[in-house]
Amino acid sequence: MKRALVVGAGIVGAACAERLARDGFVVTVVDHRPVGSVATGAGMGHILVMDDPPAEFALTLRSRILWDELAPSLSTSVDHAACGTLWVAADEDELAEAERKRARLAAAGVAAELLDGAALARLEPNLRGGLLGGLRLTEDGIVYPPAAAAWFLERAGATHERHVRRAPVVSVESGRARLADGTVLEADVIVLAAGLETRALVRGLPLRARKGHLVITDRHPGFCRHEIVELGYIKNAHGAGLESVACNVLARPNGQVLVGSSRQFDVEDPAVEPRMLAKVVARATEFLPSLARLRAIRAWTGLRATTPDGLPVIGPVPGASGVFVAAGHEGLGITASTGTAELVAELASGRRGVLDPAPYRIERFQEAKRG
Repeated sequence: MKRALVVGAGIVGAACAERLARDGFVVTVVDHRPVGSVATGAGMGHILVMDDPPAEFALTLRSRILWDELAPSLSTSVDHAACGTLWVAADEDELAEAERKRARLAAAGVAAELLDGAALARLEPNLRGGLLGGLRLTEDGIVYPPAAAAWFLERAGATHERHVRRAPVVSVESGRARLADGTVLEADVIVLAAGLETRALVRGLPLRARKGHLVITDRHPGFCRHEIVELGYIKNAHGAGLESVACNVLARPNGQVLVGSSRQFDVEDPAVEPRMLAKVVARATEFLPSLARLRAIRAWTGLRATTPDGLPVIGPVPGASGVFVAAGHEGLGITASTGTAELVAELASGRRGVLDPAPYRIERFQEAKRG
Protein backbone atom coordinates (compact mmCIF):
# COMPACT_ATOMS: atom_id res chain seq x y z
CA MET A 1 0.00 0.00 0.00
CA LYS A 2 1.46 3.34 -1.05
CA ARG A 3 1.01 6.16 1.44
CA ALA A 4 1.11 9.90 0.78
CA LEU A 5 1.13 12.73 3.30
CA VAL A 6 0.14 16.22 2.15
CA VAL A 7 0.99 19.15 4.42
CA GLY A 8 -1.54 21.90 3.77
CA ALA A 9 -5.30 21.78 3.16
CA GLY A 10 -5.50 24.76 0.85
CA ILE A 11 -6.48 24.23 -2.74
CA VAL A 12 -2.98 23.27 -3.94
CA GLY A 13 -2.54 20.66 -1.21
CA ALA A 14 -6.08 19.38 -1.68
CA ALA A 15 -5.61 19.04 -5.45
CA CYS A 16 -2.33 17.17 -4.86
CA ALA A 17 -4.12 14.83 -2.46
CA GLU A 18 -6.84 14.11 -5.01
CA ARG A 19 -4.37 13.44 -7.79
CA LEU A 20 -2.21 11.13 -5.67
CA ALA A 21 -5.32 9.24 -4.58
CA ARG A 22 -6.15 8.67 -8.24
CA ASP A 23 -2.68 7.15 -8.58
CA GLY A 24 -3.49 4.63 -5.85
CA PHE A 25 -2.00 6.34 -2.80
CA VAL A 26 -3.77 6.30 0.53
CA VAL A 27 -3.60 9.99 1.39
CA THR A 28 -3.47 11.80 4.71
CA VAL A 29 -3.70 15.60 4.77
CA VAL A 30 -2.26 17.49 7.73
CA ASP A 31 -3.23 21.07 8.54
CA HIS A 32 -3.85 22.74 11.87
CA ARG A 33 -6.29 25.16 10.18
CA PRO A 34 -9.69 24.58 8.55
CA VAL A 35 -9.79 23.46 4.93
CA GLY A 36 -9.15 26.30 2.49
CA SER A 37 -9.12 28.93 5.21
CA VAL A 38 -5.89 30.83 4.52
CA ALA A 39 -4.75 32.05 1.08
CA THR A 40 -7.32 29.81 -0.63
CA GLY A 41 -10.20 31.32 1.32
CA ALA A 42 -8.99 34.83 0.52
CA GLY A 43 -8.78 34.30 -3.25
CA MET A 44 -11.11 35.50 -6.01
CA GLY A 45 -11.36 32.06 -7.57
CA HIS A 46 -10.34 33.06 -11.09
CA ILE A 47 -9.25 30.24 -13.43
CA LEU A 48 -7.34 31.90 -16.23
CA VAL A 49 -4.52 31.50 -18.70
CA MET A 50 -1.57 33.86 -18.22
CA ASP A 51 0.43 33.94 -21.43
CA ASP A 52 3.81 35.22 -20.22
CA PRO A 53 6.41 34.17 -19.09
CA PRO A 54 6.49 30.84 -20.93
CA ALA A 55 6.59 28.63 -17.83
CA GLU A 56 3.58 30.43 -16.35
CA PHE A 57 1.80 30.11 -19.69
CA ALA A 58 2.45 26.36 -19.78
CA LEU A 59 1.32 25.82 -16.18
CA THR A 60 -1.86 27.92 -16.36
CA LEU A 61 -2.89 26.55 -19.75
CA ARG A 62 -2.43 22.95 -18.66
CA SER A 63 -4.25 23.72 -15.42
CA ARG A 64 -7.23 25.26 -17.19
CA ILE A 65 -7.47 22.19 -19.43
CA LEU A 66 -7.54 20.00 -16.33
CA TRP A 67 -10.19 22.20 -14.68
CA ASP A 68 -12.31 21.84 -17.82
CA GLU A 69 -11.98 18.05 -17.59
CA LEU A 70 -13.13 18.14 -13.96
CA ALA A 71 -15.98 20.60 -14.54
CA PRO A 72 -18.76 18.04 -15.20
CA SER A 73 -18.05 16.26 -11.91
CA LEU A 74 -17.64 19.32 -9.66
CA SER A 75 -20.22 19.65 -6.90
CA THR A 76 -22.69 22.51 -7.10
CA SER A 77 -21.09 24.04 -3.97
CA VAL A 78 -17.95 24.76 -6.01
CA ASP A 79 -19.94 27.36 -8.02
CA HIS A 80 -17.97 26.76 -11.19
CA ALA A 81 -18.91 29.22 -13.94
CA ALA A 82 -17.35 29.74 -17.37
CA CYS A 83 -17.63 33.53 -17.24
CA GLY A 84 -14.55 34.31 -19.31
CA THR A 85 -11.98 37.05 -18.79
CA LEU A 86 -12.13 40.52 -20.31
CA TRP A 87 -8.73 42.23 -20.37
CA VAL A 88 -9.43 45.95 -20.74
CA ALA A 89 -7.15 48.45 -22.52
CA ALA A 90 -7.17 52.04 -21.26
CA ASP A 91 -4.58 53.43 -23.70
CA GLU A 92 -2.73 52.65 -26.92
CA ASP A 93 0.12 50.84 -25.17
CA GLU A 94 -2.32 48.51 -23.43
CA LEU A 95 -4.23 47.93 -26.67
CA ALA A 96 -0.94 46.93 -28.31
CA GLU A 97 -0.34 44.55 -25.40
CA ALA A 98 -3.79 43.06 -25.99
CA GLU A 99 -2.78 42.27 -29.56
CA ARG A 100 0.53 40.76 -28.42
CA LYS A 101 -1.36 38.60 -25.93
CA ARG A 102 -3.80 37.50 -28.63
CA ALA A 103 -0.91 36.48 -30.89
CA ARG A 104 0.86 34.50 -28.15
CA LEU A 105 -2.35 32.74 -27.21
CA ALA A 106 -3.22 31.97 -30.83
CA ALA A 107 0.22 30.43 -31.38
CA ALA A 108 -0.63 27.96 -28.59
CA GLY A 109 -4.09 27.27 -29.96
CA VAL A 110 -5.91 29.31 -27.29
CA ALA A 111 -8.93 31.24 -28.51
CA ALA A 112 -8.94 34.96 -27.72
CA GLU A 113 -10.98 37.73 -29.33
CA LEU A 114 -9.61 41.24 -29.85
CA LEU A 115 -12.31 43.86 -29.22
CA ASP A 116 -12.68 47.53 -30.04
CA GLY A 117 -14.20 50.05 -27.65
CA ALA A 118 -17.71 49.68 -29.02
CA ALA A 119 -17.67 45.88 -28.66
CA LEU A 120 -16.33 46.26 -25.13
CA ALA A 121 -19.22 48.56 -24.22
CA ARG A 122 -21.79 46.15 -25.66
CA LEU A 123 -20.40 43.25 -23.63
CA GLU A 124 -20.05 45.19 -20.37
CA PRO A 125 -22.24 48.32 -20.28
CA ASN A 126 -21.04 49.28 -16.79
CA LEU A 127 -17.52 49.95 -18.05
CA ARG A 128 -16.73 53.65 -18.41
CA GLY A 129 -16.77 55.24 -21.82
CA GLY A 130 -13.59 55.97 -23.74
CA LEU A 131 -11.84 52.64 -23.27
CA LEU A 132 -10.02 51.65 -26.44
CA GLY A 133 -10.80 47.94 -26.45
CA GLY A 134 -9.60 44.72 -24.95
CA LEU A 135 -9.14 41.00 -25.21
CA ARG A 136 -11.78 38.38 -24.40
CA LEU A 137 -10.94 34.82 -23.30
CA THR A 138 -14.25 33.02 -23.21
CA GLU A 139 -12.92 29.74 -21.77
CA ASP A 140 -11.61 31.18 -18.50
CA GLY A 141 -13.80 30.67 -15.44
CA ILE A 142 -14.29 30.98 -11.70
CA VAL A 143 -14.84 28.68 -8.72
CA TYR A 144 -15.53 29.21 -5.02
CA PRO A 145 -12.09 28.25 -3.68
CA PRO A 146 -12.83 26.84 -0.18
CA ALA A 147 -15.56 24.59 -1.60
CA ALA A 148 -13.22 23.47 -4.38
CA ALA A 149 -10.55 22.52 -1.81
CA ALA A 150 -13.13 20.57 0.20
CA TRP A 151 -14.30 18.81 -2.97
CA PHE A 152 -10.74 17.72 -3.81
CA LEU A 153 -10.26 16.34 -0.29
CA GLU A 154 -13.55 14.45 -0.45
CA ARG A 155 -12.47 12.87 -3.73
CA ALA A 156 -9.12 11.96 -2.17
CA GLY A 157 -10.78 10.28 0.80
CA ALA A 158 -8.73 12.64 2.99
CA THR A 159 -11.49 13.56 5.40
CA HIS A 160 -12.33 12.74 9.00
CA GLU A 161 -9.61 10.53 10.50
CA ARG A 162 -7.25 11.05 7.57
CA HIS A 163 -7.41 14.84 7.70
CA VAL A 164 -5.43 15.67 10.83
CA ARG A 165 -5.63 19.14 12.42
CA ARG A 166 -4.11 18.37 15.79
CA ALA A 167 -0.87 20.30 15.47
CA PRO A 168 1.35 22.06 12.95
CA VAL A 169 4.09 20.13 11.17
CA VAL A 170 7.46 21.19 12.60
CA SER A 171 9.92 19.07 10.61
CA VAL A 172 10.07 16.82 7.58
CA GLU A 173 12.61 14.31 6.33
CA SER A 174 12.56 11.37 3.96
CA GLY A 175 9.56 9.24 4.82
CA ARG A 176 8.43 11.07 7.96
CA ALA A 177 6.95 14.28 9.32
CA ARG A 178 6.89 15.36 12.96
CA LEU A 179 3.99 17.34 14.41
CA ALA A 180 4.28 19.94 17.18
CA ASP A 181 2.61 17.53 19.62
CA GLY A 182 5.37 14.96 19.00
CA THR A 183 3.37 12.70 16.69
CA VAL A 184 5.39 11.22 13.83
CA LEU A 185 3.58 10.40 10.58
CA GLU A 186 5.23 8.15 7.99
CA ALA A 187 4.62 8.10 4.24
CA ASP A 188 6.27 7.08 0.99
CA VAL A 189 5.57 10.50 -0.55
CA ILE A 190 5.30 13.80 1.35
CA VAL A 191 4.04 16.97 -0.35
CA LEU A 192 4.65 20.35 1.29
CA ALA A 193 1.87 22.67 0.17
CA ALA A 194 1.40 24.92 3.20
CA GLY A 195 1.90 28.29 1.53
CA LEU A 196 4.11 30.64 3.53
CA GLU A 197 4.45 28.06 6.30
CA THR A 198 6.35 25.82 3.86
CA ARG A 199 9.44 28.02 4.22
CA ALA A 200 9.89 26.78 7.81
CA LEU A 201 10.09 23.19 6.56
CA VAL A 202 12.52 23.59 3.63
CA ARG A 203 15.88 25.24 4.15
CA GLY A 204 16.57 27.96 1.61
CA LEU A 205 13.05 28.12 0.16
CA PRO A 206 12.81 31.80 -0.84
CA LEU A 207 9.12 32.53 -0.21
CA ARG A 208 7.93 36.07 0.47
CA ALA A 209 4.51 37.29 1.52
CA ARG A 210 2.36 39.38 -0.78
CA LYS A 211 -0.70 40.76 0.95
CA GLY A 212 -3.87 41.43 -1.03
CA HIS A 213 -7.15 43.21 -0.21
CA LEU A 214 -10.60 42.27 -1.52
CA VAL A 215 -14.11 43.62 -0.94
CA ILE A 216 -17.47 42.05 -1.79
CA THR A 217 -20.83 43.73 -2.32
CA ASP A 218 -24.41 42.66 -1.81
CA ARG A 219 -26.21 40.98 -4.70
CA HIS A 220 -26.53 42.76 -8.03
CA PRO A 221 -27.26 40.12 -10.68
CA GLY A 222 -26.09 41.13 -14.14
CA PHE A 223 -23.71 43.86 -12.99
CA CYS A 224 -20.95 42.24 -15.06
CA ARG A 225 -20.78 39.07 -17.15
CA HIS A 226 -17.00 38.52 -17.21
CA GLU A 227 -14.12 38.82 -14.86
CA ILE A 228 -12.92 42.31 -15.81
CA VAL A 229 -9.19 42.94 -15.47
CA GLU A 230 -7.26 45.99 -16.58
CA LEU A 231 -4.27 45.23 -18.77
CA GLY A 232 -2.21 47.36 -16.39
CA TYR A 233 -2.68 44.49 -13.90
CA ILE A 234 0.10 42.55 -15.62
CA LYS A 235 2.84 45.10 -15.01
CA ASN A 236 1.53 45.69 -11.48
CA ALA A 237 1.38 41.99 -10.63
CA HIS A 238 4.92 41.32 -11.86
CA GLY A 239 6.45 44.64 -10.90
CA ALA A 240 9.12 45.09 -8.26
CA GLY A 241 7.29 47.85 -6.40
CA LEU A 242 6.42 47.21 -2.76
CA GLU A 243 2.73 47.94 -3.32
CA SER A 244 0.31 48.32 -6.21
CA VAL A 245 -3.37 48.18 -7.09
CA ALA A 246 -5.22 47.19 -10.26
CA CYS A 247 -8.83 46.79 -11.33
CA ASN A 248 -9.99 43.18 -11.06
CA VAL A 249 -13.77 42.70 -10.73
CA LEU A 250 -16.04 39.69 -11.09
CA ALA A 251 -19.62 38.77 -10.30
CA ARG A 252 -20.12 35.55 -8.41
CA PRO A 253 -22.94 33.24 -9.58
CA ASN A 254 -25.09 34.48 -6.68
CA GLY A 255 -24.85 38.08 -7.96
CA GLN A 256 -22.36 39.41 -5.43
CA VAL A 257 -19.60 41.53 -6.96
CA LEU A 258 -16.04 40.82 -5.85
CA VAL A 259 -13.64 43.77 -6.16
CA GLY A 260 -9.84 43.70 -6.14
CA SER A 261 -7.00 43.86 -6.15
CA SER A 262 -3.92 45.00 -4.25
CA ARG A 263 -0.41 43.70 -3.69
CA GLN A 264 1.96 44.54 -0.85
CA PHE A 265 5.33 42.83 -0.55
CA ASP A 266 6.56 41.55 2.82
CA VAL A 267 3.52 42.69 4.80
CA GLU A 268 2.40 39.81 7.02
CA ASP A 269 -0.14 41.58 9.21
CA PRO A 270 -3.53 40.30 7.94
CA ALA A 271 -5.47 43.34 9.19
CA VAL A 272 -7.53 45.24 6.62
CA GLU A 273 -5.87 48.60 5.92
CA PRO A 274 -8.39 51.34 5.10
CA ARG A 275 -5.77 53.18 3.03
CA MET A 276 -5.16 50.21 0.74
CA LEU A 277 -8.82 49.27 0.60
CA ALA A 278 -9.69 52.81 -0.52
CA LYS A 279 -7.09 52.58 -3.27
CA VAL A 280 -8.52 49.26 -4.49
CA VAL A 281 -12.06 50.63 -4.66
CA ALA A 282 -10.94 53.89 -6.28
CA ARG A 283 -9.07 52.00 -8.99
CA ALA A 284 -11.99 49.69 -9.72
CA THR A 285 -14.46 52.58 -9.96
CA GLU A 286 -12.21 54.29 -12.51
CA PHE A 287 -13.15 51.45 -14.85
CA LEU A 288 -16.64 50.71 -13.50
CA PRO A 289 -18.05 53.99 -12.12
CA SER A 290 -21.39 52.46 -11.13
CA LEU A 291 -19.59 50.30 -8.57
CA ALA A 292 -19.81 53.35 -6.32
CA ARG A 293 -23.58 52.77 -6.04
CA LEU A 294 -23.22 49.19 -4.73
CA ARG A 295 -23.14 48.38 -1.03
CA ALA A 296 -20.01 46.70 0.28
CA ILE A 297 -20.75 44.08 2.93
CA ARG A 298 -17.31 42.69 3.76
CA ALA A 299 -13.60 43.26 3.18
CA TRP A 300 -10.68 40.96 3.91
CA THR A 301 -7.05 40.25 3.11
CA GLY A 302 -4.95 37.27 2.12
CA LEU A 303 -1.25 36.55 2.44
CA ARG A 304 0.05 34.86 -0.70
CA ALA A 305 3.41 33.15 -0.99
CA THR A 306 5.53 34.29 -3.89
CA THR A 307 9.09 33.68 -5.13
CA PRO A 308 11.81 35.99 -6.49
CA ASP A 309 11.03 35.09 -10.11
CA GLY A 310 7.25 34.86 -9.71
CA LEU A 311 7.07 31.16 -10.57
CA PRO A 312 5.99 28.57 -8.00
CA VAL A 313 8.29 25.92 -6.60
CA ILE A 314 7.06 22.49 -7.68
CA GLY A 315 9.31 19.49 -7.35
CA PRO A 316 11.53 17.35 -5.13
CA VAL A 317 13.38 18.70 -2.10
CA PRO A 318 17.11 18.07 -2.61
CA GLY A 319 18.46 15.53 -0.12
CA ALA A 320 15.04 14.36 1.05
CA SER A 321 13.88 11.35 -0.95
CA GLY A 322 10.15 11.33 -1.65
CA VAL A 323 9.58 14.87 -0.35
CA PHE A 324 8.12 17.45 -2.74
CA VAL A 325 7.30 21.15 -2.57
CA ALA A 326 4.22 22.74 -4.13
CA ALA A 327 4.20 26.38 -3.00
CA GLY A 328 4.79 29.97 -4.08
CA HIS A 329 1.94 30.36 -6.58
CA GLU A 330 1.07 33.88 -5.35
CA GLY A 331 -2.21 34.91 -7.05
CA LEU A 332 -2.41 31.86 -9.32
CA GLY A 333 -2.85 29.08 -6.78
CA ILE A 334 -6.51 28.48 -7.65
CA THR A 335 -5.82 28.24 -11.37
CA ALA A 336 -2.58 26.30 -11.08
CA SER A 337 -3.69 23.81 -8.43
CA THR A 338 -4.68 21.17 -10.98
CA GLY A 339 -1.54 21.45 -13.10
CA THR A 340 0.63 21.50 -9.98
CA ALA A 341 -1.07 18.37 -8.68
CA GLU A 342 -0.56 16.57 -11.97
CA LEU A 343 3.13 17.51 -12.03
CA VAL A 344 3.68 16.41 -8.40
CA ALA A 345 1.99 13.07 -9.06
CA GLU A 346 4.09 12.50 -12.17
CA LEU A 347 7.32 13.33 -10.34
CA ALA A 348 6.33 11.11 -7.43
CA SER A 349 5.73 8.16 -9.75
CA GLY A 350 8.63 8.83 -12.11
CA ARG A 351 6.33 9.37 -15.10
CA ARG A 352 7.04 11.82 -17.89
CA GLY A 353 4.13 14.22 -18.25
CA VAL A 354 2.91 17.18 -20.25
CA LEU A 355 4.76 19.88 -18.31
CA ASP A 356 8.53 20.26 -18.24
CA PRO A 357 9.36 20.30 -14.51
CA ALA A 358 12.66 22.18 -14.90
CA PRO A 359 11.38 25.79 -14.64
CA TYR A 360 9.70 25.13 -11.28
CA ARG A 361 12.44 23.25 -9.41
CA ILE A 362 13.89 24.69 -6.20
CA GLU A 363 17.46 24.32 -7.46
CA ARG A 364 17.02 27.34 -9.74
CA PHE A 365 17.45 29.66 -6.76
CA GLN A 366 20.56 27.88 -5.55
CA GLU A 367 22.04 28.09 -9.05
CA ALA A 368 21.22 31.80 -9.22
CA LYS A 369 23.14 32.40 -5.97
CA ARG A 370 26.17 30.50 -7.27
CA GLY A 371 26.03 32.45 -10.52
